[in-house]
Amino acid sequence: MPRKLLVSASRIVGSATALLAILVAGSTMGCGAPGAPQPPSLKLPTPVLNLSAVRIGNSVRLAWTMPTRTLDQIALQHPVTVRVCRALENGLCANLASLLFPPGAAGAYTDELPADLGQGPDRLLRYEVILNNHAGKSAGPSNAAYSAAGVSPLAVTELTGQVRADGVLLSWQPAAEPQPVSYRIERLQLDAPAPKEAPKSPLAPEVPAAAQTLVVHGKDGEDPAHAIDSSALFNQRYRYTLERVATLAVSGKSVELQGVPSDAIVVATTDVFPPAVPLGLVAVADAAAGAIDLSWSPDSDNDLAAYHVYRRDLHGDAPAQRIASVGVETSYRDAGAQPEHTYAYSVSAVDQSGNESKRSPEVEETLPSR
Repeated sequence: MPRKLLVSASRIVGSATALLAILVAGSTMGCGAPGAPQPPSLKLPTPVLNLSAVRIGNSVRLAWTMPTRTLDQIALQHPVTVRVCRALENGLCANLASLLFPPGAAGAYTDELPADLGQGPDRLLRYEVILNNHAGKSAGPSNAAYSAAGVSPLAVTELTGQVRADGVLLSWQPAAEPQPVSYRIERLQLDAPAPKEAPKSPLAPEVPAAAQTLVVHGKDGEDPAHAIDSSALFNQRYRYTLERVATLAVSGKSVELQGVPSDAIVVATTDVFPPAVPLGLVAVADAAAGAIDLSWSPDSDNDLAAYHVYRRDLHGDAPAQRIASVGVETSYRDAGAQPEHTYAYSVSAVDQSGNESKRSPEVEETLPSR
């Protein structure tokens, strides 16, 4: 073979060998070896963790919060299919409904119990919700929420409200066959008081929130047929409903059953009740000053506005006349008394609604001459 041809072949083989070395080296340098391939996301919504169940009459109201991400922390973009199921005691959880809710939404469903679960003995009901992806797959059920089958407490009927000096008296038709229940009063304040600029004294009564729940416990299964809302404020409007509530121990679980709430009533707490009559009135003449000093014990009413002072001259037949209004002070100097006149004094209390108490018993005092 000619020498020139041998040289060219040698160069070709050397170049191929060098190129192969470069390719091998390049595969082991730079960003490093590629990691293991990742499986595609199954887009499984995270299970619900806050399912709750409340039975009211023969309805069980379920509530929960929809998740916003999948198990692998990918944001959910579309509504999620929710399956609701119910189990009796330790039985299988049977499907009740299939619903759609957007991510992060408040989920809700009401299970209207069939007739056989709204009567008979108390039995445990277990509820779950299961969230499915687009392929119908799930990451598992929610937490279990419990209620009970059986007879619910009776509905409250003929609810009425009467304003009294010590609060609002609520009355209702007592049950013919009392049950071991408590009575839950739901109160909504329709006229919220305006906020006060000045800081409130720690001795002043607390202003209730717009919505409050008050509980009255029955004694020995008796129906009290009335309750006093002693925290109601005067000159407001309140909306009241009342329901019977039973707490049961069923299959190791504590379950609450609520009766159907009463019809709502609105009570206007107009203040028509005068304060207490002031006590301890004392009159002392000050001859040097030409006046008679009065003092009395403070009134304990929270809405006290003023005291009115009355004077009657025993030297004539004129009736008692109001001579002063002294705010919440508990003393007054009568500088208009005449020497050698005897006067009968009395004091009344007035609240912020303008209601005036009866006058205190009169006390007599004579202003001597100087």
